[in-house]
Amino acid sequence: MALSRNRRSERHVDYWPGFVDALSTLLLAIMFLLSVFVLMQFLLSQEVNNKDSVLNRLNSQISELTELLSLERGKGQDLEDTLAGLQASLTAAENEKSRLQSLLASGGGSGAAAEQRAGELSATLDAEKQVSARALSQVELLNQQIAALRRQIGALEDALNASEARDRESNTKIADLGKRLNVALAQRVQELNRYRSDFFGRLREILSDRENIRIVGDRFVFQSEVLFPTGSADINPQGLIEMKKLADAVVELNKEIPDDINWVLRVDGHTDNVPLSGTGRYRDNWELSSARATAVVKFLIANGVPANRLVAAGFGEYQPLEADDSSDARSRNRRIELKLTER
Repeated sequence: MALSRNRRSERHVDYWPGFVDALSTLLLAIMFLLSVFVLMQFLLSQEVNNKDSVLNRLNSQISELTELLSLERGKGQDLEDTLAGLQASLTAAENEKSRLQSLLASGGGSGAAAEQRAGELSATLDAEKQVSARALSQVELLNQQIAALRRQIGALEDALNASEARDRESNTKIADLGKRLNVALAQRVQELNRYRSDFFGRLREILSDRENIRIVGDRFVFQSEVLFPTGSADINPQGLIEMKKLADAVVELNKEIPDDINWVLRVDGHTDNVPLSGTGRYRDNWELSSARATAVVKFLIANGVPANRLVAAGFGEYQPLEADDSSDARSRNRRIELKLTER
């Protein structure tokens, strides 16, 4: 008993890895939010480009119709000028006809010539009236065309205004969606952090009597010797006891975390940097670390943990906790890490 108290007194808590891991988690969350922001900006730019194309097309149509309207107005003005000239000629002809008829009525010596002249003027007058009627008809037709063009321009302007209004509304909705998404992501990260803290607190209470089981930052670390014989991925009897405690804690955690939080428990296998002989069951440290992580995941599944909440990963010797080549460092680098994170 005294020896156990002496060991516990020699333990110390290394806060620096926890600080580094917390900072890494914060950086990952920031990078994820930045990725979402860049995606939203890309979608917004695509929609704005589409809106700009529609607006440019509508503006081009309005310009063409405006030019056409100007040409039709010019034609209408020419016809109106022609009509005015014809009306002036008609008036002059009617005056001349009246004068000749007056001479004819007075019985002058040139009555036959005056009568002939009056007949010619009457024929001319009838022809000019026909021309004037045609001109009036063309003017009316042009007025109808101008009115139709004005209606088309009005409809295009209404469509343009509606498109601009929809564009403004869409931009507002996208901005609001981005804000709500950022808030939701932040809430989910905070919620998962709270459950992670509770989970590690439970594991600390359940497994705190083992020197080779510890918490490093946001990870729970089992030294490989607790779970596996040397060079093997078969969990030993003592390791099965510890893994059963872990499985019970994860099952309880799964009942508490809401379904809309997409969490997983990641099981990472790590080895030291001593190469395997290559003649055994596993050819290298990659295979050994992956097999150990998979063995832990399969045991947890067999003891009630949902398979969709577990991830197995092997890192070989390439993520050491300590870089020196001493036997103590190699022992600490041989480990199984558990991390509660988002999928």
